[in-house]
Amino acid sequence: MDLIKEVNDLFPMTQSLRRDFHRYPELGFFEHRTSQIIVSELEKLNIDVLSGIGKTGVVGILEGKAKDPVLLLRFDMDALAINEENAADYASQNPGIMHACGHDGHMAIGLTLARILSKHREKLIGTIKFIFQPAEERLQGAMAMIEDGAMENPKPDISIGLHLWNEKPCGWFAIVPGPLMAGADRFSIRISGKGGHAANPHLATDPIIPASHIITALQSIISRNVPPLDSAVLSVTKLTGGTAFNVIPPHVDLEGTIRYFKPEDHRRIIERLTTIVHEVVKAFECKAHIDINNLTLPVKNDEKLCGMVSKIAKSTLNDITLENNYHTMVSEDMSFFMQDIPGCFILVGSANHDKGLDQIHHHPKFDFDESCLPPAITLLSQCTFEFLDGKSLRSLYED
Repeated sequence: MDLIKEVNDLFPMTQSLRRDFHRYPELGFFEHRTSQIIVSELEKLNIDVLSGIGKTGVVGILEGKAKDPVLLLRFDMDALAINEENAADYASQNPGIMHACGHDGHMAIGLTLARILSKHREKLIGTIKFIFQPAEERLQGAMAMIEDGAMENPKPDISIGLHLWNEKPCGWFAIVPGPLMAGADRFSIRISGKGGHAANPHLATDPIIPASHIITALQSIISRNVPPLDSAVLSVTKLTGGTAFNVIPPHVDLEGTIRYFKPEDHRRIIERLTTIVHEVVKAFECKAHIDINNLTLPVKNDEKLCGMVSKIAKSTLNDITLENNYHTMVSEDMSFFMQDIPGCFILVGSANHDKGLDQIHHHPKFDFDESCLPPAITLLSQCTFEFLDGKSLRSLYED
């Protein structure tokens, strides 16, 4: 089997799928057209399909010559609430919604991979579980699918995922053992005082003053309470309060995010945030209510699995840059699929500066160089064949 030739021969199909998904983007948990296409494509390949998992998620099960081991391959489906500013003929036809993060490419990779693996299922000693996940951008889709049984019947032994990465050029791959992407919290703080006339502030209890002090004080947490060699972020990203220039509002709302790699840093940040908020509002005779929602865990790759994927990448792909020490504070709920089983999440360079395809993720002019798709498909295909050869995974995790 000439895998690279087979992948390249399928590129027109891959490109067509990607551009169709891009033209008709759908938001998280509303990927109805998208999931229907995925179900249809998988069923054409005689892959068993379960739909409506986690609202709009799709699970495909491809069984080879044996049932075990089970490999989970995950691809996200949702788009973003952004009005696209690109002029490409495949630009979004749904106003206010666009694929600005590469998920259209992920789905095209997944469906092309399914075609290749189904064609060669006699080479597979084990089962492949394709996960097409909704609502990654909301960091809710993975748990929704897990709660609907996506990790059962059969239960995966290992998991693999990837993300196109426009911060790096085509040909760049990050296969990083250990922490790769940060865990994420969303926090909201309501500071309550007593409203009144702006001309008589002594008769009111102004919540804007403690809100301002809190925003400044929270910035000290990272610089003074997190070890200098650790990475963490705390950002206040939304401030809402007041309705008129001459009215002191009764309350002010703050929202933001926490990003972290280490659980001990995470605990310390939350402790300090809670203490600072309550002590500051107390000093200004106000009250505070804090709500912290843990959205996702850090993505932490299994070292043995990453070592194997790196070796396969080096032996299979030509002219690539392989990075094994890369980290980002961006978050990914793929971490939930990797929580209890070994996993490897791969970043795939997708930018082309010469073509102007290099805008950052979530930008209204985001687009990527489609030449990054065949190498990604080739790598995942070869990994699957080697993982499900009847001996490699067993030997990898033998003591």
